[in-house]
Amino acid sequence: MSGAPIKGLTWDHPRGYVALERAAERARAEGLDLHWERQPLEGFESHPIEDLAERYDLIVLDHPHIGDAVAGDCLQPLESLFTADELARWRAQSIGRSFDSYRYAGAHWALPLDAATQVAVARTDRLEGALPSSWTEVLALAARQPVCLSLAGPHAALSLFSMAAAHGDAPTGSEPGRLFRGQGATTAWELLSELHALAFRGWAGLNPIGILDAMSRDAQAVYCPLVYGYVNYAVAGAGTRPLHFADVPAGSHGLGSTLGGTGLAVSRRATVSDALRAHLVALMSPAMQEDFIPFADGQPSARSAWSHARVNVAWNGFFAQTEATLEAAIVRPRHPGYIPFQTAASALVREMLADRLAAPAALERLQTLYQSHRPAGSEV
Repeated sequence: MSGAPIKGLTWDHPRGYVALERAAERARAEGLDLHWERQPLEGFESHPIEDLAERYDLIVLDHPHIGDAVAGDCLQPLESLFTADELARWRAQSIGRSFDSYRYAGAHWALPLDAATQVAVARTDRLEGALPSSWTEVLALAARQPVCLSLAGPHAALSLFSMAAAHGDAPTGSEPGRLFRGQGATTAWELLSELHALAFRGWAGLNPIGILDAMSRDAQAVYCPLVYGYVNYAVAGAGTRPLHFADVPAGSHGLGSTLGGTGLAVSRRATVSDALRAHLVALMSPAMQEDFIPFADGQPSARSAWSHARVNVAWNGFFAQTEATLEAAIVRPRHPGYIPFQTAASALVREMLADRLAAPAALERLQTLYQSHRPAGSEV
């Protein structure tokens, strides 16, 4: 091995580590001393980025952490590591807003290694009738068969955000200081409240991975309209049945979903050698995006991979069936303090749904919470 050891942190799910660890194994054979450690999904969603940047050279993160990372001077801008042509090429090849979601304060801060968003999922072997194509049809299905919601952790707020976006009222879409404009969020809250009253509650405490795993093992719920998609559950496993993934139900303004996925960031402590730089460039190459990452339990960011016939045959059409939702997915605010807001907002949404709070009061409480977490004048 040559050069200083490189230590990276990713998240503890095959989608998050298999491709990176296999690629690192190849790199070590060529002399790059790169190793990956893992953290739980909950840590990935909420662990302070400042702490991680002090201990790791490479960090797999979600785009809402970018504001805190920039405020804490945790990361190296991509513009200092790669050429303008490389960045332009990766932006052009990336699906939806997966590349732009990591741009903040005039620079890009992570490579879009993995692309994901909330999608619909069903046990089609138990579903009576067609998949719902609208939120009205979801309500009708929930009155006939068990439908579950993904509301644990940050996902209660993210579900509301997506439903509001489907009704033309994406968070901060009208002005940075307003979480919602009004009528679209009101419609979304009323739908979510009605659906919550009908929904199957047995998996209420599970994160998306837990919901997908439970649904693949038994059919206590046959449909979930908004849950982060994991390609790994599109095929049968040990004791599990394949799940059918599809676009989310449409609202009055089309598909609404909140972008997830992961970016690969370089911390300030890292020394970027030519070998490490070449490794990162290779991860974004068409060969890795289309022929390596999808066959290592990953979800690449290159649009070409999502429509690739061989990739979709291998994964029961997961990518093609959810591509339109990913293209339309919204980017969350990324200002400093957003992650604590998201955590508090989700807890508040769950509390207000349980209390059957009416839309005007619920949305006003969320607006007050948002104002208390967003630094005045900050970019969103």
